[in-house]
Amino acid sequence: MIFVIEFKIFNNHSQLPITWDDFVAHDVFLQSKYFKAVEVASPEYISWYYVGIFKEEKLVGVFIVQRVQLYLEDIFRNPKDSCTKQQLKHHISKILKGNILVVGNLMHTGQHGLFFDTDKLSGKEFINVVFKALNSVKKEIKKSSNKTIRTFLLKDYFDNDSIHENVEVFKKLKFHKVSVQPNMILPVTWHTFDDYKTNLNKKYRQRLNSARKKASVIVKKELTLQDIESHKNRLFELYKNVSDNAKINTFLLPKGHFYSLKQHLGTNFKVFGYFLEDVLIGFYTVIINKKVLETYFLGYDSAHQYTYQLYLNMLYDMAEFGINSQLNSVVYARTAMEIKSSVGAKPIGMSMYMKHTNVVLNSVLQLLFKTMNPTQDWEERHPFK
Repeated sequence: MIFVIEFKIFNNHSQLPITWDDFVAHDVFLQSKYFKAVEVASPEYISWYYVGIFKEEKLVGVFIVQRVQLYLEDIFRNPKDSCTKQQLKHHISKILKGNILVVGNLMHTGQHGLFFDTDKLSGKEFINVVFKALNSVKKEIKKSSNKTIRTFLLKDYFDNDSIHENVEVFKKLKFHKVSVQPNMILPVTWHTFDDYKTNLNKKYRQRLNSARKKASVIVKKELTLQDIESHKNRLFELYKNVSDNAKINTFLLPKGHFYSLKQHLGTNFKVFGYFLEDVLIGFYTVIINKKVLETYFLGYDSAHQYTYQLYLNMLYDMAEFGINSQLNSVVYARTAMEIKSSVGAKPIGMSMYMKHTNVVLNSVLQLLFKTMNPTQDWEERHPFK
C-alpha cells in the first residue's frame, strides 16, 4: 500500500496541530512555548516557518525554517579590524547579503531544527519533503515580497547524524557539506561540584581556586522576570559588547529577547547576573532542555573581564549548575574551544550543508566559507586526573 506523505507550512505557533508538542517533547527548541517566545523577540531580520510532515494525516515529522535577511552592517561588526580586513569582509558580505533560508536555528548551536519518526519515514523520504517545502517557502517569499532566496543552509549536524546518509541527495541538488567549529560538551559524571574539583588535576584545581578568589567580591544571583525587565538596557549593552567582537554575526538580539524567553519558558530559562558594588558587570543565560543544560547568550564589561576572570568563572558556574542539577551534560556550544576544554568540555565535530542559488557563486561557496570560518589552531586541554 502506498501512503500519501504531505507537508503543511505554519507561520505562527498558534497554527500548529495539537499533537505537535507531544511529538517533540524531547526538545524545548522545537516546542510551541519556545516559538511563542522568539516570535515576539527575534532579531529584526529573522522570520519563522514551521513545517509539519503528515502521513495518512498523522504527524510524522517536523522542521523549522528561518528566513534571514542579511545586511552588510550586521554581518561583520568588529570595530577593531584593520582596513585591509574590513575591505575583504566587505567584499565577502556583498556575496552573502540578501535572503537566506535556514533549516535549523541560527540563534543556537546544535541540531534543534528537525525531527521525524524513523519508524514512519525513511531518511530519504524526510529530506525530500524538506526540499519540497523549502521550494514552497521560496516561492511564497518571492510572491509576497518579491525577494529572491540567495542561499540555503541546513545546520548543525554531528558527524554521526543520520542526515549524512543522504549524501547523494545533497550532491544531486548541488549542496556543499562544510565542517564548522566543534560543539564543546561537558559530560556530567559527578554527584557534586566538590567531586568535580577533586577530579581536577593540581594545575587546573589551582586555576579554579584562583578564578574563584578573584571573583570573591562579585555578587552572583539569578535574575527574576522583573529583574530582567529593569536591567534590560544593561543586559543588551553587555551582550552587544561580546557579540560585536565575534568574527561573524548573522543577527543582533533585540533588547526584549531575554525577558520574552523568561516569560514563556519560565524555570527552563535562567539568567544569572554578576554584580560589582550593585552594578551589573556580567551575565550568562542557560536553557534547561530535559536532562541537558544548553548554555545560551552571555555578556560582560570588558573593563572587568580580566581582573575578575568573568568568562572563566561563568564557565565554572555553568558546570556547577549542571552538576548540582544532576543533568547529563553541559553544552557550551562553539567558539573559545581552548578555554572551554580547560573546564572539561570535549570537542564534538559538526557539519552544515550549504548552497548558493547562483551557479558561479555556488562553485566557490566552500572556499568562501573556509575564508570566513577558518580552522583555528588550538590546544585541547585535559584538566582531569
